[in-house]
Amino acid sequence: MFVKANDIKVNYELSGKKDGPMVVLSHSLASSLKMWEPQMEILRSHFQVLRYDTRGHGQTETTPPPYTLELLAEDAIGLLNGLEIEKVHWVGLSMGGMIGQAIALNHSHRLLSLSLCDTSSKIPDEAQPIWDERIEGVKNIGMKSQLEATMERWFTPAYLSLNPPMLNLIKEEFLATPPEGYMGCASAIRRLNYLNRLSEIQIPTLIIVGEDDPATPLSASEAIHGQIKNSKLVILPSTRHLSNVERAEAFNDHLLKFLKSV
Repeated sequence: MFVKANDIKVNYELSGKKDGPMVVLSHSLASSLKMWEPQMEILRSHFQVLRYDTRGHGQTETTPPPYTLELLAEDAIGLLNGLEIEKVHWVGLSMGGMIGQAIALNHSHRLLSLSLCDTSSKIPDEAQPIWDERIEGVKNIGMKSQLEATMERWFTPAYLSLNPPMLNLIKEEFLATPPEGYMGCASAIRRLNYLNRLSEIQIPTLIIVGEDDPATPLSASEAIHGQIKNSKLVILPSTRHLSNVERAEAFNDHLLKFLKSV
């Protein structure tokens, strides 16, 4: 389904328990709302679930790059306004967690809780050449230029060797991402710098990270945990970046326990 939000057409799916609290799921860079398939069955039985495609991803409208995290946060607020949803539990992984931080810092009254999964609060200067390389690769060659290296960051060799159906879905969504959308969101991510403001966040916060995540490492989650008072940090062993896919059962257990406790 589509709604006009912040002057773009946003693709979303609303499902689950009609009288339950609202959970919003926000996906990673170069993915889509389909990334959350492993969470849907368990969340739908307890909550209303709103998942959506970020600007420049999936079936949501693509606009010319660059984007900012504040713009992506305003898109999400526009979506909530368009659907007349007042307060939500925000669950974001990687880029989705960065958008969640932007909302918590600028629209905290819209959040019941915040779940920050395999994400970061600051991109260091030394990482900027990496983003230059990724953006140039996509600009010149397309999404296929990043596929193999990205899958190796997102999943352990053990998971990749199993070649499960969910892995093929993730690859399909990655390759289907519009290059302009990737470049727009990559330009937003590379300017991430919320670490020194995170102490402003007062809402219940869960932090989940794969122990072996090379994209947003454990140290990044520990830094977030150190700044947000009374936050809870969960480390999933032998797991890389897309922990919601690779360790879905453990991820779901921790997420559901947290959401039901708020």
